Amino acid sequence: MTDQTDNQKRAGLDQLWLAVAVVLVVAGLAAFYLLGSQQVAVRVASVIAGSVLGVLAFSRSSWGLAAWQFAVSSRVELRKMVWPTYEDSRKTTLIVFIFVVVLGFFFWGVDALFASVTRHLLGTGT
Repeated sequence: MTDQTDNQKRAGLDQLWLAVAVVLVVAGLAAFYLLGSQQVAVRVASVIAGSVLGVLAFSRSSWGLAAWQFAVSSRVELRKMVWPTYEDSRKTTLIVFIFVVVLGFFFWGVDALFASVTRHLLGTGT
């Protein structure tokens, strides 16, 4: 029974943090337009401040914590990745360019063939 009550409190607190995050971001955007007579730097600072505070509020929710955990685990997986060498990248790029040219000529030929057949069937060609 206590776990269910704790989960309900956590869900309510999450909704509160998400609402606060949305309000802060919207307030930063609203301040940008309401401070129309101020310098652009002040207006941009209001948007940045609202966004940063909104992200901080979002990070307090369970969704924010899950997003942070995802980012951390993604970084760990990125470190495990084996990147190709310069020579491998150069060879792969050359192969891609060659195939693009070959396929370009192939589709040009197919298009010319279909155009010729269509002109012949319609009787508009030479």
